[in-house]
Amino acid sequence: MECLKSCRNLTGALYDGLDLGAEIQAVEAQELGETVLLGDMAGAGLVGFAVCHHGPRSEAGDGACFIKFGTVRPGSAAGETFDSLLHACEALAVAEGMSKLLAGVNMARHEAYRHLVGRGFRTEIQGVTMHRPNEPGYSRAGVFVLDDWR
Repeated sequence: MECLKSCRNLTGALYDGLDLGAEIQAVEAQELGETVLLGDMAGAGLVGFAVCHHGPRSEAGDGACFIKFGTVRPGSAAGETFDSLLHACEALAVAEGMSKLLAGVNMARHEAYRHLVGRGFRTEIQGVTMHRPNEPGYSRAGVFVLDDWR
């Protein structure tokens, strides 16, 4: 349960009340994939995580690993940490025998989008979000979040 608390603390730094605990537990309980945890070598604790689906029983589908939600701690090292998280997700996909890694990102998070494009990701689906009230939430510059856009 300490892991869930660490994930909640990280997402709370991005948007007050954002909690992926139920999603993390559902993926584990239903054996739909895994949660990738990224720690800081300096001992600062959890600096990123990604809830990943893989395989035909999951939302990823056959032969794919899908980052349902992923994020890193905000700050000056966020871009580098985000690259490390993507690398860890790629390693998970390879380890599980998945030939494709899928991720969704809001283009308002332009730094995250640029990192994905720089790693060879390509747009398959475009969507539009509307928030009520009209506020950015965690879809703003400087926030490195991947989330479900399918």
